[in-house]
Amino acid sequence: MAHSTLPDQMTAIAIAGGKGPAEALHPVTLPLPTPGPGQILIRVEAAGVNRPDIAQRVGFYPPPPGAPETMGLEVAGEVVHAAGRWREGDKVCALLGGGGYAQYAVCDARHALPIPEGLSVLDAAGLPETVFTVFANVFEHGALKAGETLMVHGATSGIGTTAIQMAKAAGARVIATARGADKARQARDLGADIAIDASTEDFAEIARAHGGCDVVLDMVGGDYFAKDLAALNTGGRIVFIAAQAGGKVELNIGALMQKRGVITGSTLRPRDTDEKARLAAAVEATVWPWIVAGHLRPQIDSVFPLEEAAKAHASLEAGGHLGKILLRT
Repeated sequence: MAHSTLPDQMTAIAIAGGKGPAEALHPVTLPLPTPGPGQILIRVEAAGVNRPDIAQRVGFYPPPPGAPETMGLEVAGEVVHAAGRWREGDKVCALLGGGGYAQYAVCDARHALPIPEGLSVLDAAGLPETVFTVFANVFEHGALKAGETLMVHGATSGIGTTAIQMAKAAGARVIATARGADKARQARDLGADIAIDASTEDFAEIARAHGGCDVVLDMVGGDYFAKDLAALNTGGRIVFIAAQAGGKVELNIGALMQKRGVITGSTLRPRDTDEKARLAAAVEATVWPWIVAGHLRPQIDSVFPLEEAAKAHASLEAGGHLGKILLRT
């Protein structure tokens, strides 16, 4: 598609009143974004729906400076304005600071990656936010190595399904927790060595009985924290990426010292452009070969038309999904 034939306007999703419930999401017409130096313009074919989008919608997760006001942290589609390594017509998936819930989106050319061989553009839209998050937190901050054990909470979420597969690809053992026997079974089907129904079983006790954990990926917080610490092996790492059950925890410092434990955590969106570019290069070098080899497949739960973003958010909030929820333009 030649640059000169692009429309002036596009459909995007806005939040009525600036913040609100899922039904506040509605389509609007906006001018096409203009790429700056070093940025590509992508004709979006699909966009991922993520928990941070909900946080932004309710007013808790503002876009970083310079990012679009609209939601959407990951997309896949066709490059229509070239920059960096990309040419018009290339198919890419990309990590965005925002603006993915739209027909067109701009991004730093260094934050886009080629669609892995064997994946559809739709599937690839479910990769960037989750893969970057898991790679940065489990493999960089958590320093998970082959032969170690990773415990993943929220095992059937987009992050959970990705973390299970990436850890297995790296040669680690996986203990997964989920709420409900069905979700535990789904985690086992994805490759978890041990899957625990956290609504009826004590995951710390079971983890300890199976040799404990070296890394815990926790997006729950709250009362999970004490059990994470109990399940942790000496020298283990607990990595927080969210705190859906509460951001305040009680820490037994003696227990932490005895285990020489490390507690860390991070967010992805506020990282600067150079840091995201570094992360993108590391992900492409390490994770993309796993995808091509068939060790990692995005688990797509459902796909909604862009205009039905409100339904997609309601579905994510209902919590019954396995894997990713996507919007298709």
